[in-house]
Amino acid sequence: MAISYKKLWKLLIDRDLKKGDLARAAGLSNYTISKMTNGETVTSETLGKICKALGCGFDDIMEIIPDEE
Repeated sequence: MAISYKKLWKLLIDRDLKKGDLARAAGLSNYTISKMTNGETVTSETLGKICKALGCGFDDIMEIIPDEE
C-alpha cells in the first residue's frame, strides 16, 4: 500500500500556495514536507494539522494506492 499526496499538491496550486506557505500555516517542519514530497508516510496528527490549516478533509489531500496483486 502506498500513499499519494498528489491531491495536496494540486490543492496548493489551485490556491496559489507554495509548500513553504503550507509548512508555516500548519506549523510543519521542512523535513515533514520533504517526506510528503517523496511519498513517505507521516502521522495522522500531521495530516490533521494540514487539513485544519487548509479547511479540508483527509480525502482532499491524500489517497491510498493499493498494492497490485
